[in-house]
Amino acid sequence: MSQENQQSDAYLLLEDGTLFKGKSFGKQGTTGGELCFNTGMTGYQEVFTDPSYEGQILIMNGTYVGNYGVNEKDVESDSVKIKGLICRNITDRYSRMIATGSLKDYLNENNVVAIQDIDTRLLVQHIRAKGAMNCVISSDGKSADEMQAILNEVPKMEGLNLVEQISTSEAYTWGDENSEFRISVVDFGVKRSMLNLLSQRAYLKVFPHNTDFETLKSFQPDGIFISNGPGDPAAVSYGVQTVKDILDSEIPLFGICLGQQLLALANGIPTFKMHHGHRGLNHPVKNLITGTSEITTQNHGFGIDAEAARNSDKVEVTHINLNDDSVEGIRVVGKPAFSVQYHPESTPGSHDSRYLFDEFFDLIQKHKTKQA
Repeated sequence: MSQENQQSDAYLLLEDGTLFKGKSFGKQGTTGGELCFNTGMTGYQEVFTDPSYEGQILIMNGTYVGNYGVNEKDVESDSVKIKGLICRNITDRYSRMIATGSLKDYLNENNVVAIQDIDTRLLVQHIRAKGAMNCVISSDGKSADEMQAILNEVPKMEGLNLVEQISTSEAYTWGDENSEFRISVVDFGVKRSMLNLLSQRAYLKVFPHNTDFETLKSFQPDGIFISNGPGDPAAVSYGVQTVKDILDSEIPLFGICLGQQLLALANGIPTFKMHHGHRGLNHPVKNLITGTSEITTQNHGFGIDAEAARNSDKVEVTHINLNDDSVEGIRVVGKPAFSVQYHPESTPGSHDSRYLFDEFFDLIQKHKTKQA
């Protein structure tokens, strides 16, 4: 694509009628989705390929994106998952010894429509004040009326099941079959780094999102991992039933992000659409069990009802967000099951939360000892 085309005018239209003018970058075209923002200053490639971003148009808060290029080792899935990208500045120049290409080429190859030269600070303040909303980016000459017509067709996130679009369609294994432990993974949008960390100590079988408990059990797992994923957890009713069946079986369970929301729903705790969500690699969380705090990587637009969780006799709140006191972790009373709302594999981000994988394997070992 020529430099002239890269710098052609592009427009961003928000659901509330707000219009921004910027410059085109990436693939020229028109795209729509829910607008959200990520507060991280780095790790853009891991973020763009995180399946939990399916259906969303992403604002990167960092003012300069693309300066270290791209590398295949930094991807978290088989493709870019964001629907569009909004930045203050995107560069096609990069400096990194292990980089294999530029962000410009990467966005083009993955058909990502992007807009730059946007006052992202103002835009993020707008979303923080007004709340999450849908939007459209257009860089191919569409009129305001045409953009509005496209925007009208973008589905609301509430009630939307997006995991069926990004989950594996067939089960597959990951890791060394001679490992000490075996884990069934339910793929609602699992990240590769999550599988890599689990497979350091276990042989994994990754199952599609709609797999029933009996099929998960057929792998003879020592534990079951419920992954992150996009969309509204209340729309994944079959996942709630699967979690209930796992709890009844007493097989140790670890859930993250969407996995926490499904665990909450399985215990009668409702979920809700957050005002503007948590996305970034710098969210402070307090572990109420140990009293310590950690810097976490997060990506979720739904949460679990804090009052219902605290009043429940079925779960115990284990972690809270220090910014807004939202519930970041729970464990089920009398069951070998726990979850967190954030991404403990921390790619990108601080590795403060990786102790949770140790806790999962400790729980598995205790359960195996008890069963022996």
